Amino acid sequence: EAQEETGWKLVHGDVFRPPTFSPMTLSVAVGTGIQIGVCSFAVLLCALLKLVNPMKKGQALSSIVFLYVLSGTVSGYCSARLFKFCDGTAWKHNTILTAVAFPGLLVGMFTVLNVFLSFVNAATAVSFWLVFAMFLLWVCVSTPLIFAGSYLGFRAEKTDVPTKTNQIARFIPEQPFYADVPFSCLFGGILPFGSVCIELFFIMSALWLHQYFYMMGFLMAVLFILVATCSMVSIVMCYLQLCGEDHRWWWKSFWNCATAGIYLFAYSLWFLSSKLDLVGTLPIAVYLTYMSMISIAFGLLCGSVGFLSCLVFCQRIYGAVKVD
Repeated sequence: EAQEETGWKLVHGDVFRPPTFSPMTLSVAVGTGIQIGVCSFAVLLCALLKLVNPMKKGQALSSIVFLYVLSGTVSGYCSARLFKFCDGTAWKHNTILTAVAFPGLLVGMFTVLNVFLSFVNAATAVSFWLVFAMFLLWVCVSTPLIFAGSYLGFRAEKTDVPTKTNQIARFIPEQPFYADVPFSCLFGGILPFGSVCIELFFIMSALWLHQYFYMMGFLMAVLFILVATCSMVSIVMCYLQLCGEDHRWWWKSFWNCATAGIYLFAYSLWFLSSKLDLVGTLPIAVYLTYMSMISIAFGLLCGSVGFLSCLVFCQRIYGAVKVD
């Protein structure tokens, strides 16, 4: 009985202590990842309902951008609720970062690449007016929706927790080397990537080898498998961490699954060396830029699913514990 009480039950007074390192960044990353997940589900649902034709790649890309912009309310709401849960008060800063951080990163990478493409008069260079139209779409549609979601999130009640947080943080015993960053994170990202690696080959072939991909129903099933895998991996690793009396699960639960993006980028390097015949520096730069964008988005999606799964898991197990 004494052995059963050790471990995760002993840290009930610290498990809901907000992270000491940048809760702002964590809330923005989780909100952005949820927005990417909602956008992915909506695109696949439109493809299954024949609203989007996956054979027309331009139409599919336009629908992805449009649905990502429309799902900004979800991002603002999730980011605001999490930031409020972490006792954050700078809601304007949080909302602006949620609206700017991920799109700004992608736009910055794309703009630098487009400058080089325009300099050599490449056919894949994008005109200034298209970039300006995307900017207007972001400013006039995406940002107001994120502000609306953030307003609703901060107006909502703070998420209840089943245990009270102690004033003084509990001492954390020394952990084995494989249970700490970066080893645990690199181990955790293998399974989420492994759940999609077979389907990933067909997606990459459709993107870069001019093949067609039309099995959207199967891709929807793979998306659900990815979400379930991220949830299970993050919950198991969070439970093992809590049993070691380490209550700093917030960022670890995010990175345990977000590292799947690193494996995706490594897979893209293998795909480049073995399947593609790109000649010249600029085509390789185009490929690596776009694949790094996709890898970042994939990592944010997996990390946000892992974090929210751990948050619900901790609320459930500590809600069942009777604390004096």
